[in-house]
Amino acid sequence: MTTTYLLALDQGTSSSRSIVFDREGHIVAIAQKELTQIYPQPGWVEHDPMEIWRSQLATARDVLVKAKLKPTDIHAIGITNQRETTVLWNRKTGQPVHHAIVWQDRRAEPLCAQLRDEGMTDTIREKTGLVIDAYFSGTKLRWLLDNVPGARAEAERGELAFGTVDSWLMWQLTGGKVHVTDVSNASRTMLFNVHTNEWDADLLAALKIPAALLPKVQPSSSHFADTDAALLGHTLPIGGVAGDQQSALFGQACFEAGMAKNTYGTGCFLLMHTGGAFQPSHNGLLVTSAAQADTTPQYAMEGSVFVGGAVVQWLRDGLKAIKGSAEVQSLAESVPDAGGVMMVPAFTGLGAPYWDADARGTITGLTRGTTVAHIARAALESIAYQSAALLQAMSRDAVAAGGKPVAELRVDGGASVNDLLMQFQADLLGIPVVRPEVIETTALGAAYLAGLSTGVYADARQLSKLWKVERRFLPTMGRAQAEESMARWERAVRQATAT
Repeated sequence: MTTTYLLALDQGTSSSRSIVFDREGHIVAIAQKELTQIYPQPGWVEHDPMEIWRSQLATARDVLVKAKLKPTDIHAIGITNQRETTVLWNRKTGQPVHHAIVWQDRRAEPLCAQLRDEGMTDTIREKTGLVIDAYFSGTKLRWLLDNVPGARAEAERGELAFGTVDSWLMWQLTGGKVHVTDVSNASRTMLFNVHTNEWDADLLAALKIPAALLPKVQPSSSHFADTDAALLGHTLPIGGVAGDQQSALFGQACFEAGMAKNTYGTGCFLLMHTGGAFQPSHNGLLVTSAAQADTTPQYAMEGSVFVGGAVVQWLRDGLKAIKGSAEVQSLAESVPDAGGVMMVPAFTGLGAPYWDADARGTITGLTRGTTVAHIARAALESIAYQSAALLQAMSRDAVAAGGKPVAELRVDGGASVNDLLMQFQADLLGIPVVRPEVIETTALGAAYLAGLSTGVYADARQLSKLWKVERRFLPTMGRAQAEESMARWERAVRQATAT
């Protein structure tokens, strides 16, 4: 029997990667290229869209060589991508009119403040499930239209196209023939009505966005396009697309209401599936569209930590405390605890459940006995503290809606390999933290979505059986101690947000 292979294109914030999976969800080969980070001024973060495209194409070609496969061996392609990052390009030339504005970028905050002053907060929350924040694509797009010379006039004439990174990649993969996105990415723009699964005319008017800019929206598991044969040596169907966090939720087989996963990447992203129920949050969380296999709306509750694994990069590149990211666990384990040190890594403000754009990073509890090892441990623990605050808020929302608190947390992403961090996470939460055999669940979700639409898999039940546990971290800390630790964290947050 011939083995079936699926190719996942995983375009992230710090790198472009391509992964080949077999039918059982095992990794066959991985190729990766780092992506240049551009910081024009404080609070601004950009990427070169052409570098995004070239690096993604290069890894797709490289991974086929590494896997020793021909293009004809690939059954279908799935795409997953950094969300909210905004690209605006010329439909005729295919050239971007500006660098991509990355999800971390804060330049649109003045426009967000204006929208809040205009009384748009409730309307946007009810239609999109989102809060008004510079994080989302809509205000980034508005900034481009208002600040790139000639862009608004060209947009009004229908000469420009907007897209999140998935749309940009599909445009390039099809030689400019297809302008499309999926519901999960569309739901992160602040322009999309998650109840109707359509672009919302009222929101477009409020943000002064011409509808002609927007891509067609499809279910996450569907036939999006066929690639240009010249790019990979054969025409391949693109059968699955989802924003990275919804894709990871799918890859973790969290298909039912109450199931939750946390991805430990540059940021941390905690999602809980809520099924077909649009369940508003009363604790500072977002409602977002989950990856959908058909046209029936599916939802998830989400909390985002802006600085997760990036705090380890800061230890390496900013403090020069370590030479490589892999060293942080041994350094942190060289001390029994953080010695009273608390770090709040609010380098670009704080996301959910705090939503304070003006917060800045702090390190508190320093004494003469503090060493770099204590600071490294506090940095690692900050990832767990932020994630715990999210899950606690999520459980409060679930209980208020008549559900149950989250019973276990499935984890993935680069920092999930850190045993110290995962154990501390379980201790703070008081529930099992479960790491699967395949932690590349973002890419795996895209592969599964592509396989589902092209007949490799029959349904979600089949995918659930493929999900396997690698390690289960059980809480060992007493609840009183965990609660005191969280209270200390909240005090540290208040110091970081004090104006």
